[in-house]
Amino acid sequence: MRFSIIIVTLNAGSKLEETVKSALSQTYRDYEILIKDGASSDGSLDFLKELNAPNIRVVSRKDTSIYDAMNQAVSECLGDYYIFMNTGDLFASNKVLAAVAKYQAGHSSDIVYGDMRRSDQDVIIPYPDRLTDFGLYRNVPCHQVCFYNKRLFGQRGYDISFKVRSDYEHFLWSVYKCKAKTSHIALPICIYEGGGYSETKENLKVSAREHKLIVRKYQGSKSVIYDAIMIITLQPLRKLMAESPVFGRLYQGIKGIIYGKKD
Repeated sequence: MRFSIIIVTLNAGSKLEETVKSALSQTYRDYEILIKDGASSDGSLDFLKELNAPNIRVVSRKDTSIYDAMNQAVSECLGDYYIFMNTGDLFASNKVLAAVAKYQAGHSSDIVYGDMRRSDQDVIIPYPDRLTDFGLYRNVPCHQVCFYNKRLFGQRGYDISFKVRSDYEHFLWSVYKCKAKTSHIALPICIYEGGGYSETKENLKVSAREHKLIVRKYQGSKSVIYDAIMIITLQPLRKLMAESPVFGRLYQGIKGIIYGKKD
């Protein structure tokens, strides 16, 4: 099994080097690193000359958005499974790929997803073993913890008409239209930096609008019921708790108990 680690970058400074070196530290060796650079001008790719790593390829050309860049990267990939890492994100350990490859040998899932750590919170953010309709409505595992079978990008890539939620839309398309088999591995996959493109004040508003369009498309009238449930259960307050440096660990711990996991 070969992995393609896709890193999309544009003037990322030293963060790109950190992410690449995290990937290069993996003990499992059958992988490639595909760096999709949007024509950076800050010299952030210069360190690659010193590395001289044969399993790194760079595609450098302009793109219209982060999802257009991801689509361009996918068209160049040679792996069986893809994972998309943002600059600044790190693999949680040097044994992540080895663990996923071993797991997949007995499962052959279309999407394997693990758990996540945020760099600003010393806590594992768990995901459930089973993705229900309501769970998919609320959110999906972030792309930094997901390994996608290449077939899910063979028919179509990310829908770039969605500015912030295209990865969410593609996940739901994979599950509802392609009947993708998903499975959870109880392992932290990445250390997520946070504070990125989708978390700016402006894009959070765009995200909410796109979320509504996407769930109506794939879940129909069910999504209206789920809207009401989220209001009743004080979702905005729970989100603040989850992202709080003070209450985040407690919140994720409770969520882990509900999911039947331990930190």
